[in-house]
Amino acid sequence: MRLYFLFESSGTRREHTTFSMASDVPMPAPVCLIENMEGQLVVNQKSLEILSSITEPVVVVAIVGLYRTGKSYLMNKLAGKKSGFSLGSTVQSHTKGIWMWCVPHPKKPNHTLVLLDTEGLGDVEKGDNKNDTWIFALAVLLSSTFVYNSMGTINQQAMDQLHYVTELSERIKSKSTPTDEVENSSEFVCFFPDFVWTVRDFTLELEMNGKPITPDEYLESALKPKKGKPEEVKMYNLPRQCIRQFFPNKKCFIFDRPAHRKKLSQLETLHDDELDPEFVEQVKNFCSYIFKHSNVKTLQGGIKINGPRLENLVLTYVTAITSGDMPCMENAVLALAQIENSAAVQRALTHYEEMMKQQVQFPTETLRELLDIHATCEKEAIEVFIKDSFKDVDQKFQKELAGQLDAKRDAFCNKNLKESTERCRALLQDIFRPLEEAVQQGDFSKPGGYGLFLQKTKELKEKYYQEPRKGMQAEQTLQEYLKSKEDVADAILQADQSLSAKEKDIELERVKAQAAEAAAKQLEEMHKKNQEMMEQKEKSYQEHIKQMTEKMESERKQLIAEQERALALKLKEQENLIKGGFANETRKLQDQIKSLENRLRESRKRSPCIIC
Repeated sequence: MRLYFLFESSGTRREHTTFSMASDVPMPAPVCLIENMEGQLVVNQKSLEILSSITEPVVVVAIVGLYRTGKSYLMNKLAGKKSGFSLGSTVQSHTKGIWMWCVPHPKKPNHTLVLLDTEGLGDVEKGDNKNDTWIFALAVLLSSTFVYNSMGTINQQAMDQLHYVTELSERIKSKSTPTDEVENSSEFVCFFPDFVWTVRDFTLELEMNGKPITPDEYLESALKPKKGKPEEVKMYNLPRQCIRQFFPNKKCFIFDRPAHRKKLSQLETLHDDELDPEFVEQVKNFCSYIFKHSNVKTLQGGIKINGPRLENLVLTYVTAITSGDMPCMENAVLALAQIENSAAVQRALTHYEEMMKQQVQFPTETLRELLDIHATCEKEAIEVFIKDSFKDVDQKFQKELAGQLDAKRDAFCNKNLKESTERCRALLQDIFRPLEEAVQQGDFSKPGGYGLFLQKTKELKEKYYQEPRKGMQAEQTLQEYLKSKEDVADAILQADQSLSAKEKDIELERVKAQAAEAAAKQLEEMHKKNQEMMEQKEKSYQEHIKQMTEKMESERKQLIAEQERALALKLKEQENLIKGGFANETRKLQDQIKSLENRLRESRKRSPCIIC
C-alpha cells in the first residue's frame, strides 16, 4: 500500500493501543516517531518497526507552525477522524516531539495516509527554542508537501514567526563537499517540498486595489520583496526570498473562524452543522487539494521513498542533528543507497538461486545446457538489482553482485559435475557387477577367455551409453573405471593360452593407443568447456554493462528533468522580480540561474561511464 505521511506541530504525549502493521489494518491511534526528551531528539524504535513494514511508496505532508494554532484539527480531518491528535483547549502546547499516524488514503487505492504531528513552535514554556529549528528542518527534509499554519493574516508578524525558514541554509547542507550559497540554494529547489500556507481565523476581505483576488494571489503579493536600501529591507525581504527560492510550488488556503470562541474548546466533538459553513467548505477544499496534489516523497534521481527508506532517512537526519553535525541531503541519499544496494544484491542473488533451482535438473547433459539456464537467470537477477538499486558509485555493488553470481554459477557447475560423477559411478557399479563377479569366479581364466572378456565389456559399455541423464562426466567416469580395471584385463590377456606372445604385444599396443585416444578426447572436451565458460563470462559482462548503461542513462535523464524544473522556477522568479523592478534581487538570482544552466549543460553532455 502506498503511504501518505503528514507532519503536524502541536503537543502532548498520550498512551495508545499497539499497532500491528498489515496492508488492510489501519493504525488505531498515533505513535511517537521522534521524542523531544529534555531538549534531545530521540527516535522511537517502535515507530521505526512500523515504517520498516511499509513496502509501498509514501507521500509525506508536513504541517508546522506556532503552538495553539489549530494544526492538529487539520491533521485529524486529513485522517478522516474527529479525534486522534490532541487538539488541546488551553494555552499550553500539546504534542511533544513528532507523532505518526497511518490511515488508509481516502481517494487513492493502494495508498496510505500517514500523519506526523510535531510539537508547536515558539512554546514559551520551553524557554529554549533551539529544537524548534530542527523540528522545522526535519519537517522540510522528510516531506513532499510542507504546510505552514498561522493565525490572522500574512503580515510582517507572521513572516517574523517564520524566521526558521531563513535558517535552513545554515542548518541543512545539500552537498557533502563545501558549496557556495548560490549553488546550495539552487540544489535546495530540487529537493525541497511544495509549500502550502494555511491562514486560520482570517477576517479580511480578499481584494486588492478594489478587485477580488484568490488566496494564491494573496500569498504571492505577501511574498513580494520591498524596495529600499539592502540594510534597511533585509529583515523584511529575507524570509520572503527564502520561501520563493527554496520551495518549487506554493499554495495558500484561508479559513474563517470555525465557531464562536466559547465553542473552540469543544471543536473535537462538534459536528459540521455546528460549525461555520464557510469554514467547513474551506477545510474540505484543503483536504481535497492535499489528497490530489501531494506527491510521493522523491529524492534526487527520481528515488521514490517507501517505509524502510523513510525510516533510514529519519535515523540519518536525527543522528546528524544529535551528533552536532548538519543534516546533509547528499549524505542521506548515499547512506540510504548503501543500505538499499546491499539489500538489492541479496534480493538479486536470492532470485537467481530460486530460478536456478526451479529450472536446472541435475545433472545436465552438457555444460552449454547449464550455462544457457544460468544466463537467463543471471539476466533476471541483474534486472532485480537494477530495479531496486540507485547511486551505485563506481558500480561497487553491481561488481559485488557480478562476483557473487560468478561464484554461484561455479558452485552450480561443480554440483552438476558431482551429481554426474555420482550417478555415473552408481550406474557403472550396477552395470558392470556381473562382469566383476564373472572375473572373480574365473569364468575368463581359459583359452579364448580374453576375447570373451572384451566382448562382455563392449556389451556392458553399450548398455551404459544407453542410460539417460548421465551428465557431463559420463565418458570421463567410464574411462576412469576402465583404467582401474586395466590390471584385471592384462592378467586375463596374459593367462589366455590361445594367444601367441606377438598377439598379446599387439593387443597391449592397441589398448595403449585406445587410452591415448580417450585422453586426447578428454583434453578436447576440457578445452571446449573452457571455451564455453569464457564465452559465457563475456556474455555476462556485456549483460551487466548493457543494463547498467541503461540505468545510468535513465538517471541522467531524471537529473536533467530535475535541473530543467529548477531552472524554470528560477526563470519564473526572475521574471517576477524584473516586472517588480527589483534590480538587486534580479542580479543575485541571475547567479543561481547561471549556476543551474552550467550544470544542466554538463548533464546533457555527460555520457554514462561504466567503471570496469
